[in-house]
Amino acid sequence: MELTGAVWRKSRRSGSNDQCVEVATNLTGVVGVRDSKDPAGPVLTFDPYAWRAFVAAPPR
Repeated sequence: MELTGAVWRKSRRSGSNDQCVEVATNLTGVVGVRDSKDPAGPVLTFDPYAWRAFVAAPPR
């Protein structure tokens, strides 16, 4: 998966603590998620529909 050109932003669900994730929603056909403390590390990718369902789900 080519992630060149991804624009990463901190997730609003991360709050103000240092345990953050970053999300790239400008990719074609996928949403990228990575650990903000390890930007060169692995990236999880999700189908846009699955990502919207995850974000819309109530907190547990």
